[in-house]
Amino acid sequence: MIGNITTGLFGQQIPTPVIDFLVVAGGGAGGNSIGYVEGVSGGGAGGFRTSQLTASLSTNYTVTVGAGGAGKATYGDGNYGNNSVFNTITSAGGGFGSSDGAGGPGGSGGGGGAGSTQRGVGAGNTPSTSPSQGNNGGLGSTGVNTERAGGGGGGAGAVGGASSANNGGNGGVGSANTLTGSSVTYAGGGGGACQVGTMGTGGTGGGGAGVNTGSGVSGTANTGGGGGGRAQQSGSGSGGSGGSGVVILSYSSSFTITIGAGLTGSTTTVGGNKVTTITAGTGNVSWA
Repeated sequence: MIGNITTGLFGQQIPTPVIDFLVVAGGGAGGNSIGYVEGVSGGGAGGFRTSQLTASLSTNYTVTVGAGGAGKATYGDGNYGNNSVFNTITSAGGGFGSSDGAGGPGGSGGGGGAGSTQRGVGAGNTPSTSPSQGNNGGLGSTGVNTERAGGGGGGAGAVGGASSANNGGNGGVGSANTLTGSSVTYAGGGGGACQVGTMGTGGTGGGGAGVNTGSGVSGTANTGGGGGGRAQQSGSGSGGSGGSGVVILSYSSSFTITIGAGLTGSTTTVGGNKVTTITAGTGNVSWA
């Protein structure tokens, strides 16, 4: 799209590009209960923001694609996802999934873990951003030993599912976007897990499922999906890592983008627009 007209040095009119953007942050990692009988929650999806910006020609705009939170092979909470940035727009990394406490706040909140009554039940978390970029995680359920199950991480389109005895909560679904020319769903939450029973599924939009053997399923790269929880008392494995984020920029084909050093990206044509998808790194973009 061609935006407002500015006045040049000699009164000539200069078109400026209007950028339709999608900025998705990295998803949070699921928790890990290795060595303990607990339910484990899924990580929250990375923040999801989409709007429009009028750019100036030959001006650098900062872009950062946030990495997903790394899953831990040791007992405890997962890691937060990392922020993604376009100019002044920041999408917050997803909240971590927990072992037996509250999930972390983020673009979308991590689900609540599940321990005994004495250790407390983790509550779903309100995203820590304003305006909201996602949804709360789901509540974990308490109970005796193997009944405990973790809640699902929140997604951009819905809250994470609450767990019940022997049933992990499903990750919240993500939100769809059509800047690339087709509808793609991003930022689904990670699924919760339990020692025995039904594992929580990952939310549509790249969320990973919970497991009770091996490692939690990681969020899909460049979707911002949350990682699945891992509820296994013994054996090697980790909580699922969060999926990395993405920055997508759509603008009139009459303009040319320069993708600076430090960024990994590609440009295609969709109708009368160019669409640049940046999948990793930190650096600058500019238009001519």
